[in-house]
Amino acid sequence: MSYPIQLAILCPLVFLAGFIDSVAGGGGLISTPAYMIAGLPMHNVLGTNKVMSTVGTSMAAGKYIKSGNIDWKTAVTSAVLSFAGSFTGSKIALIIDQTVLKKGFTFILPFIAIFVLFNKKAGDGVQKLHGAALYIAAGLIGFVIGMYDGLIGPGTGTFLIFAYTTFIGFDYIKAGGNAKIINLSSNLAAAFNYVIAGKVLWAIAIPAAVCNLLGNYIGSSYAIKNGAAAIKKMLIIVLVGIFVKLVIDVF
Repeated sequence: MSYPIQLAILCPLVFLAGFIDSVAGGGGLISTPAYMIAGLPMHNVLGTNKVMSTVGTSMAAGKYIKSGNIDWKTAVTSAVLSFAGSFTGSKIALIIDQTVLKKGFTFILPFIAIFVLFNKKAGDGVQKLHGAALYIAAGLIGFVIGMYDGLIGPGTGTFLIFAYTTFIGFDYIKAGGNAKIINLSSNLAAAFNYVIAGKVLWAIAIPAAVCNLLGNYIGSSYAIKNGAAAIKKMLIIVLVGIFVKLVIDVF
């Protein structure tokens, strides 16, 4: 597939991924398969996507920081352990055969998508944990979901929001702010490993990052004002098309 065609496929999809990810998480459900459809080898998919996601997530995190919707003590606790978990997970991903990774991702994609689309977040803002229990939970959330992010990735932001609203009891906006800080940390750890391993295709990563950055900028502004309900309808349509294409390609 030629370079212009690859960009024509990727740019609108990674913009949409950034928009959705900044609102509800789950942008990787669009961006990761998009790289696969564009014909990139799986390790390059993961590496290029991580560099792009790091840039986009930094924009969304900045918007949440500016809005004041972050609980810094729990966010930092989770972020430190998320970095460790993602570093470990991405190291494991680099030694797994690319064909196994591609088939594995295609198999788990519908299950991740179902969780992302239909989980019911508590989000009532009634905090359930305090003191040591709060920070232990934040640390576990960071490490476990960080390892998932380094190894697989898609849905990480949504899993973080779900964990913070369900187990800790934060409201949706504060959980979303924390999720961006934590996800930025896990993205940095994984991106570092993929850059060192030479798995980033910079000619694709740079324009994709610009599109994703723009999507995150617009989406995070929308999220702070409106929440995520309207985005899930778009996500369903895009996911169906991407999943059908992946199944045809892999099987």
